[in-house]
Amino acid sequence: MNKKKPGDGEFDTWRSYWNFRREVIRDWRYVRSKPAESFLAAVAASCHKRSVNISQGQHFFRAQVAHNDVFEPDVGESFPGPALPTRMNPLRDRAREGRVNSKGIPCLYMANDKHTALAEARPWIGSLVSLGVFRMERALKVVDCTRDADRSRFFLEGEPAADERDQVVWSHMASAFREPATRDDDVAEYAPTQIIAEVFRSEGFDGVAYRSAFGTDRFNIALFDLDAAKLVTCALHEVRDVEFKHEETTNPYFVQVDDEGKPVLVRNVITDIRPLGSTSPDESPEKDGA
Repeated sequence: MNKKKPGDGEFDTWRSYWNFRREVIRDWRYVRSKPAESFLAAVAASCHKRSVNISQGQHFFRAQVAHNDVFEPDVGESFPGPALPTRMNPLRDRAREGRVNSKGIPCLYMANDKHTALAEARPWIGSLVSLGVFRMERALKVVDCTRDADRSRFFLEGEPAADERDQVVWSHMASAFREPATRDDDVAEYAPTQIIAEVFRSEGFDGVAYRSAFGTDRFNIALFDLDAAKLVTCALHEVRDVEFKHEETTNPYFVQVDDEGKPVLVRNVITDIRPLGSTSPDESPEKDGA
């Protein structure tokens, strides 16, 4: 049996996505290393196994924190109404960067239900949000990046088999598409998924489906062709309540004072990992006759 070489459709390591991410964020962007090119070649080869179809006529939702004042002649006043189609559709000649698109290259972001669409707009209490329903104008083929988005798998020793390595790397990419990034101008957190999305587009896909950060059973799609879906109706919503959840993501630090009276930050550190019920090296029982 001939052993496959890196770059021929298999990921080199289960860390492939994280290595690629570090490179394009911190080191290289437009000229890439051989490992980065190998990673993208593996993405191009394996993404076809994750192809899903979207039927013509299927509906998705898109929300914008915007409204249009409508003048009512009977009362002589203007009242908030849904935003106009020009506001609900992406601008064709400009765009802020997002998970899938680079700055200046627009794509159409939508959600599979109205609650997700409203949440993705990130409104606050009292916001007026226009919610549009879009109909697919043709059958579409997108890459499914919704699988295992909530799983973060890693290996402490050695490399898994090629099939498992493929699943792990794709779960890392699915998590990356799901995670919202900050809008700091000096951090390129979206660069990895933007480049991966361009690989999908070069392979003939119409877009990408990914999990929403606002629920494990909800997902979004981003379409490269702005004409692939048409706005059919739009309604105005007022945000009455926002559920706020949080959790600790890393170990806290504790402030202690050294002998010179200076503050020192102390953190918990993992020094050993073993199966439950096993004894530590310092507590191992003595052998008979020792």
